[in-house]
Amino acid sequence: MPTQWKRSPEELHKTYVANTEAFYRAAGRGLAEQMDEFCVNCALQLFARSACLTEDHAQAVNALYSRGRPQPTWLLWALTTEVGKSGQFLPPLFYWQLTERDAREGTDLSRLFIRMLTNILLCLAAVDDDVTYAEAEYITECADKLSALCDGAGVKKGKPGLRAADFVTSAQPSFLDKNPPQAAGQTGPAQGQNGDKTAGEQPAEKPDLDELMAELDALVGLEQVKKDIKSMMNLVKVRQLRKDADLPVPPLSLHMVFMGNPGTGKTTVARLVGGLYAAIGALQKGQLIEVDRSGLVAGYVGQTAIKTQEVISSALGGVLFIDEAYSLSSGGENDFGREAIETILKAMEDHREELVVIVAGYTGPMEKFLDSNPGLESRFNKYIFFDDYNGEELNAIFHLQCKKNGYELDEEAEEYAKEFFNALYEGRDENFGNGRDVRNRFEDMVVRQANRVAAMEAPTKEDLVRFTKEDFLEEPEQEEDKASL
Repeated sequence: MPTQWKRSPEELHKTYVANTEAFYRAAGRGLAEQMDEFCVNCALQLFARSACLTEDHAQAVNALYSRGRPQPTWLLWALTTEVGKSGQFLPPLFYWQLTERDAREGTDLSRLFIRMLTNILLCLAAVDDDVTYAEAEYITECADKLSALCDGAGVKKGKPGLRAADFVTSAQPSFLDKNPPQAAGQTGPAQGQNGDKTAGEQPAEKPDLDELMAELDALVGLEQVKKDIKSMMNLVKVRQLRKDADLPVPPLSLHMVFMGNPGTGKTTVARLVGGLYAAIGALQKGQLIEVDRSGLVAGYVGQTAIKTQEVISSALGGVLFIDEAYSLSSGGENDFGREAIETILKAMEDHREELVVIVAGYTGPMEKFLDSNPGLESRFNKYIFFDDYNGEELNAIFHLQCKKNGYELDEEAEEYAKEFFNALYEGRDENFGNGRDVRNRFEDMVVRQANRVAAMEAPTKEDLVRFTKEDFLEEPEQEEDKASL
């Protein structure tokens, strides 16, 4: 049956602004950027519990921006990809600080935040005119986890929020139930959180080693990275064979350090490494859990270890990938990041047979990070360096994006693409984003091409799939180009 919470994108934006503005008046507008990012992440996790994903869901995420903040530009294909990778709910970093402030000043802003978030999530759940049990359970889980932090910090009780379960309209299976996430190369049924099989299911098949190796080989560039990964896999594979043959095996650390600039494929390779380790039996599942400092560090003493342990538990049997890991050691002796480091080091020792940790980031800061703690230096002894993509490789990545999403370039655009990506590489600076710059350019072109085609009276199928040089250029460049004629 229909739900009373359904909103159009415009109405949803007004609801979002109304709720967040009420919160900002009490807590300050400085939280707007963090709030928007947090709510988008919650939306991705919530939509994993929806019955299906449609353009309505993409439009709903694009409505989540505070007053004065830029509007997101999610496309459905990108949203579907990220929903498939969505993880578990974790309170935002600012929330821990908010509970401390409430406990100190006798206020209840953190309780107000829970009521606000519940309202927003119910509107998001209802974008398809249906609130499922799975969605209600997620909203309740969010509220319960936040409430537990309030209780632990000693925040005074406040007005209770809405009960999401009261607004359920159906019990349809969730999007992830219908499209279960799998480790790289895995073709068998999905397993439960602890690797247990549901009664009556067949055991999950191991990822296919040859398929994963082929996927590794198909990556653009990264020749030395591929060579290093294959060498590591050979070493682990032979070690497993010796172990199966009851031969002595020397100690071997499976943990790695990925060094390089953003957008060079570190996360993609880490995902493949998890699948490869699972394929040769070194790990049970091979899933990738990706976090950064905000996913590990809390706002006050004792809570960082709990938060980090939750992340580690979700990574057991697979790979824990920590991006910009050096941020954990950059805050001085009393920074809570050091508590996260110690918790991770202990887990690496306690779960040496079921956890692989990969730390990643810029080369210079990563070297300082490893020098900051003797335990880090002793446990990470395999370094893999990711070079920047050159112009030819950037162009190849762009063409893969086009092919994957059903776009083609006309002859003029083909020539311009070569020049553009060569110039992008030659003119790179400290802000160069490698593959991320390519993805951003592609997404911008999709928008410009859509605007161009929408203005046509009767666009053909070729018009719908074709990129032109005009789609490559931003508007100021187009004007300059016309002026030069």
